[in-house]
Amino acid sequence: MTAAPATRPTAGPLSGPGSLRFGYGTNGFANHRLGDALVVLADLGYVGVALTLDHDHLDPFTPGLARRVAAVSRRLDALGLAVVVETGARYLLDPRHKHAPTLLHDDPARRVEFLRRAVRIGADLGAEAVSFWAGVRPPGVPPGVAADRLVAGCATVCAAAAEAGVPLGFEPEPGMFVEDIAGWWRLREALGAPPGFGITLDIGHCRCLEPMPVPQCVSAVAEHLVNVQIDDMRRGVHEHLEFGTGEIDFPPVLRALADAGYRGLVAVELPRHSHAAPAVAARSLDFLRAAASRGEGR
Repeated sequence: MTAAPATRPTAGPLSGPGSLRFGYGTNGFANHRLGDALVVLADLGYVGVALTLDHDHLDPFTPGLARRVAAVSRRLDALGLAVVVETGARYLLDPRHKHAPTLLHDDPARRVEFLRRAVRIGADLGAEAVSFWAGVRPPGVPPGVAADRLVAGCATVCAAAAEAGVPLGFEPEPGMFVEDIAGWWRLREALGAPPGFGITLDIGHCRCLEPMPVPQCVSAVAEHLVNVQIDDMRRGVHEHLEFGTGEIDFPPVLRALADAGYRGLVAVELPRHSHAAPAVAARSLDFLRAAASRGEGR
């Protein structure tokens, strides 16, 4: 790819939750053309997008990729939108098996190539981070073998990201081989603590399974936080919910992000709400702005 890296606006010094930068995940606009989704989100007032590479949203395996990446970069610039790259497409690599292959499978080559392409796309888009996860341990693969495969795959991706100058955000995902913050710390240590290996923190996941209160989860990884996904959730149930329909008290969470000095995107993660995407996105931004204002006084 030959597109020049984009330069996009970032936040100034954070003084409180009102300075946080809200984005929206394109996996929640699956029924929209990517260009149309970007316009809707910019018009609503979002300052960035979490771009999931998928069949209809900048498929990294179709011809003419460099041209299409350059066009998306120009569109983002014109709309003033920052971007992070997400790699959680369900059936991009295998039409029959969700998320397969992962770095844990016997043959992870297609996943590794996908992540390498995601890093290159991230570099060309001027992305603030490229986010990825471990995947579910396949049946018959012992935990030790899975751990070795994950470390080897992550090391390959880290090398590509370091060469491209793109930060990586590894996401703990409920039900996957690395599902919590403690697992992320262990993986980071096994990799030798590479400087570009950060964490993607999904706020809903924190409520779902972390032993700490959600604001403490933010504080625990603040130094390594490169990407934030935000949604509501209930304890023990991995279901991304609209704000106000789960159990999370958001003003203290947003306060914790601001107090941590987090400067990246805080992107709404509602992948099952594409049927009503514009309305859900509008409600979500109103909610977050109101919660941030309440957090200012705490």
